[in-house]
Formats: sequence, structure tokens, C-alpha cells
Amino acid sequence: MRSSEKIQCVIAAVLALAGAVLLTVRAWGMRFSGFLLVGLAAVLVLELLLGHWAKASKTGRLCRRIFQTALTLVLVPLICIEIYVINVGSSDPSALPADAVVVLGAGVNGTQPSLSLYTRLTAALDYLEENPDVPVVLTGGLGYGEEITEARCMYDWLTARGVDPARLIMEEQAGNTAENFAFSKELLEEQGIDPAENLVAVVTNDFHIARSRLIAARQGYGHAFGVPAKLPWRHLEVNYYLRESFAMVKTWIFD
Repeated sequence: MRSSEKIQCVIAAVLALAGAVLLTVRAWGMRFSGFLLVGLAAVLVLELLLGHWAKASKTGRLCRRIFQTALTLVLVPLICIEIYVINVGSSDPSALPADAVVVLGAGVNGTQPSLSLYTRLTAALDYLEENPDVPVVLTGGLGYGEEITEARCMYDWLTARGVDPARLIMEEQAGNTAENFAFSKELLEEQGIDPAENLVAVVTNDFHIARSRLIAARQGYGHAFGVPAKLPWRHLEVNYYLRESFAMVKTWIFD
């Protein structure tokens, strides 16, 4: 085995080990990165095996070209999508005044907001203080392991910090982002706000803004923009930004 192949084997082993650790230690919240590292290790090993086969036969060389072409056709679009997601997430148009605000729910630990939901609530509170007369839809139903709905959790958190309860409209049925926007749209229309025409601020995590805007447009929101909430730790931001490019593909094809 040549030295370059030995290095490739070592890199694959390190990636596989790191991926296994991330998959095992769930408290770190980086399971997707774990799957990704294990997948990269598998690609390196497969490329090494195909390289040996390519030296021995024409069929091996053909299979290796097919593999490399397929890998390129997958990676290039994913990289382009990732760049788009990062660009959208890093922009901050929260200085824009909106006609209404929609705060997207996230996990609730019992009755307390998860880290993701906490960051969204913090961003929402800042935006609402800058825009005191804007109605707000808090959207999110009851998920697994949650004692109260995500909307109720957000309502309790915001009102405890001085937000006028009269501004807050709870939507407690949605189970995913598409339902968040669909059910919130009905409530906004009851308030005399047309999401197709009026400017709607959507509070969610920065990595989630690109996909949220795509889903909002499909649900008839003509002028939605994101108010980004950032996670406090860089490794979590990287994990979720990487995951989001794959989620964008899923949304385009299946949702």
C-alpha cells in the first residue's frame, strides 16, 4: 500500500471514530455531524477500494468514474445550497418594520423552552421591543415529551418579561413548519392582515431562515423576512447549518 493510501486509511479511520463519538454522546447535539463524518469515511474507503479495482480491470475503471461523477453531481449542488443557506442566515433585516410577527416554535423540555426555542424567544423579545404595536402569532403544537404546547411556552416566557398579552395570538395545532405558516395565516387574516401583501417578520434560528422563507412562500406569504436567532455555541451552529442544506433538498422535493 502506497503512503498516500495509508494516509487515506488513517483519515477515514479518524473520521469514522469522530463520527461514532458524536453519534454516541447525544448531549452534544451533533448527531447529524456524526452521520456526516461516518459517511465521509465510507466515501474515502470506497474510493480506495475502487482505486485498487480500477488498476486491475476496465470494469473497475468505469465503476470508479461513475462513482466520482455521481459524487460530484451530489456535492456541487449541496455546496451551492449550503452557501445560499449561510448567506441568507447571516443577513439581518430585523431593522425592517413589519405588519405582523410570526414566531416559529421549537422543542419544549417539559414546560421550559429548549436552547433553540430560548434563542428564538430572545430574538423575538428584542424585535417586539423595537416594534411595540405589531401583533404576534406564536405557533407550535404539543410535541413528544412536552407538557405544554410550544405556543403556550412562548406565551408564558414573553408575558413574564413584560410583553403585552393582548398582542400575542397562540396557534397550538401546528406540528411542522408548513403547518406553522398555514395555521398562522388564518389567524393573521382574522386580524385583518394579508400575508400575501403585508410584511411579515418570521422569528427563527438563523440556519432555518432560508428554508422557512421557502415554505412561507409556498403557503402564500408574499413578503416574509427572517429575524435571526443565533445559537450560543459555534459547534451547534456548524452542525445545524450543515444539516439544513440536506433539509432544503428534502423540502424542495417532498414538501
